[in-house]
Amino acid sequence: MGIVAGSKLGQYEIRGDLGSGGMGEVYRPRDPRLGREVALKVLPEAFATDAQRLGRFEREAKVLASLNHPNIGSIYGFEDSSGVHALVMELVEGPTLADRIAQGKIPVDEALPIAKQIAEGLEYAHERGVVHRDLKPANVKITPDGAVKILDFGLARALEGDPAALDISTSPTLSRMATQAGMILGTAAYMSPEQVKGKTVDRRTDTWDFGCVFFEMLSGKKPFDGETVTDVLAAVVRGEPDWALLPVNMPHSVRNLLQRCLKKEVKQRLQAIGDARIIIEETISGGPSLFAEGMEGSAHGAAKAAALRRILPWATALVFAIIAGVLAVAYFIRAPQQTSFHFSTVTNFEGIQAQPALSPDGRSVAFVSNRDGQFNESVQMTFNTLQFVLELLSADVGNSYA
Repeated sequence: MGIVAGSKLGQYEIRGDLGSGGMGEVYRPRDPRLGREVALKVLPEAFATDAQRLGRFEREAKVLASLNHPNIGSIYGFEDSSGVHALVMELVEGPTLADRIAQGKIPVDEALPIAKQIAEGLEYAHERGVVHRDLKPANVKITPDGAVKILDFGLARALEGDPAALDISTSPTLSRMATQAGMILGTAAYMSPEQVKGKTVDRRTDTWDFGCVFFEMLSGKKPFDGETVTDVLAAVVRGEPDWALLPVNMPHSVRNLLQRCLKKEVKQRLQAIGDARIIIEETISGGPSLFAEGMEGSAHGAAKAAALRRILPWATALVFAIIAGVLAVAYFIRAPQQTSFHFSTVTNFEGIQAQPALSPDGRSVAFVSNRDGQFNESVQMTFNTLQFVLELLSADVGNSYA
């Protein structure tokens, strides 16, 4: 279906087209009643001819219209004119995230705020029971002022009309894009393993998609890719992302987050996107131990930090003890011009008959002794200076300078 510029759909005058995809063709009309431009998404003809499916979609659209969050593109209404069915949506200016990634991988400090806003939008919708199920860079726009808007929220489920499971053979993200070269491959790369297997999907599918989008932002490459759709789907089910594509010195908290989002077993995957939002916020605010060189570097760094925390108190005590000892020694030998060190009183030194004297360099002590009944007029003993000082202190020896 093609609508040319200048034609009207209901009250809306078409001013141009904005693109097309598996969810339908998108045009840029003006709303004459509200005096603003909007986005008009015309649903595929095959879908519009199915009355039962259309009824389910209208009910779903009402739920989607209730979402009111700064990071989610709003749905304003539903237009039905001359057999053409369209959603009236918020017109979001700016490039898509896919356009930004096409320019090259996004630096970590730029990618984190984008990922945070995506997580905030998903968290809000999940709290209200709405799952996107088709999150990809082409469905995310970045406005000129840096705001992130998630588009086509919940339309995959609305178009399918089955709240329980997804049949890959009828998925709008695949079958409705089958005639557009390259489009199937791009969408299949973001499908979760449970989607590929046709199993029940829930908000953890969005967690997987979030991980895929975040990985591509940081690496510039899809985590799961291949030459054919079969190759891509096989990679989703059995393959692993090339983690070496991620920046070497990126925050290990982000690397760990990506690994948890991309767990193939849904029960092992990050269970709530709000947890991802918290991790990203803490990373942005500069939490502890953010940077590491790869997964092994991260674990090694954490082990070293833990060991340091254990020995730090003992190391500190040892340093203070050494400093105290040095100061004590310095106190006793601070007058090098003195030739002797005399003691006014000596106790607990058996056999010493005269006052001992400390040599000027503080390394020797001299005294006269009659130990074992013999006088030795010049008996000299050498002590470790620090040990001698401590012994003198413990013996309660008075001292004075000559």
